[in-house]
Amino acid sequence: MTIADPDLARLLVALALLVVCARGVGSLFSRFGQPAAVGEIVGGILLGPSVLAAISPGVQHWIFPAEGSSAAALGAIYNLGLLLLMFSAGTQMRRLLQRNAARTVGWIASLGLVVPFVAGLALISVLGAKRFEGVAPDRAALTLVFGLAVAVTSIPVISRIMHDLGLLETRFARIVLSVAVIEDIVVYVLLAVAVGLVQTTHSTAFGLPGALAVHTVAQNSIYHSVVAILFLALALTTGGRAYRLLLDSRAARAFGRNPVVLQLVWLLALSAAALALGLVPLYGAFVAGIAVASADESLVVRERDALADVSFAFFIPIYFAIVGIKLDLIHHFDAPFFLGFLVFACVAKAASVYAGALLAHEERSTAASLAIAMNARGGPGIVLATTALGAGIINETFFVSLVMLSIVTSLIAGAWLERVAVSLGGLGKRDRPPAAEPLLGVAADQAT
Repeated sequence: MTIADPDLARLLVALALLVVCARGVGSLFSRFGQPAAVGEIVGGILLGPSVLAAISPGVQHWIFPAEGSSAAALGAIYNLGLLLLMFSAGTQMRRLLQRNAARTVGWIASLGLVVPFVAGLALISVLGAKRFEGVAPDRAALTLVFGLAVAVTSIPVISRIMHDLGLLETRFARIVLSVAVIEDIVVYVLLAVAVGLVQTTHSTAFGLPGALAVHTVAQNSIYHSVVAILFLALALTTGGRAYRLLLDSRAARAFGRNPVVLQLVWLLALSAAALALGLVPLYGAFVAGIAVASADESLVVRERDALADVSFAFFIPIYFAIVGIKLDLIHHFDAPFFLGFLVFACVAKAASVYAGALLAHEERSTAASLAIAMNARGGPGIVLATTALGAGIINETFFVSLVMLSIVTSLIAGAWLERVAVSLGGLGKRDRPPAAEPLLGVAADQAT
């Protein structure tokens, strides 16, 4: 690019507007006790086809062209933001899985994941897959995404809400976050399988699937399920030791043992490894975060904020804002379907969580609050939507419904928890986590 290159001008203007709108609207939402990520998406909606293009299409298309070098640069930043978000989520998994209330967590995680997922599979079999298919139609992949959309729960959104309400140190928070960890691990494994099915069925197989000539649906399902689980198992068992070797290597000394640089190198390396295995790169970033947390949690807690400050100040807000730009509420929002899908997903999730809590002998009031809190789909729901759209599994209309489902359910969970915060505050205050280990970090809490 030259100094006078119009693409460079577009990119600079676009980045400035994205940061200002995302951070500005996100901060406004935070002031009213709502997730900042929702505000960042709304900031993107203001810059997209739903608002700016409706007012001045020429200006919107000049700032955010569909192709060209500036569009490619924004796409790269968008994908890097997604990888950093998944890496941050991965760093939380290991520690949260060590929480207590095992009986309640077990019942809720079992019923609260399996029942909504099966309900989603039943619904799409009734509605038919054609109306939701993307540019790379694959019924098996679409069915997985549809079921996951009903079952997913957001760790970042609910942790942020409970942090603001002073509930993060309670037994209630431990139950919600422990269940969400288990659900998210399952969700990302199945999402990796769904994307793998599309990549090897509807295009030339890349990496190991291509070398093994994996093509049929049965081969794809078995291969990607096994590889995704093995990849995660390696991260849980040997990933920490591998990362410690990197910390002690000559390469680390060459980088001045800068933990931010090493974490970025590790993140990019495992994302590339996931691609080579035929998995989605965000799964590699997620696994990289788990491995880093396993290596030395005290180091992660101490150094994570240095990387998070940049990630959650710039890259991740831009990711959520671009999600908002992708939402065309004028041409691709099917309101009747969305309202029906919203009710169906909320009822399926809430009823299963409520039943699981009662089977674990929780009070009815606590079970009701757990059911509503676990309905927040937030960041994982948005990641599911954007990844499925990018892979061509779903079309734009279903993408809009999935993102709107994540937004609305997160707002509902926040409003309910704020209403019942006083009663929940007495649940398990004795179980205070170490002060040096804030959930998701301050910066991460602010973003999602």
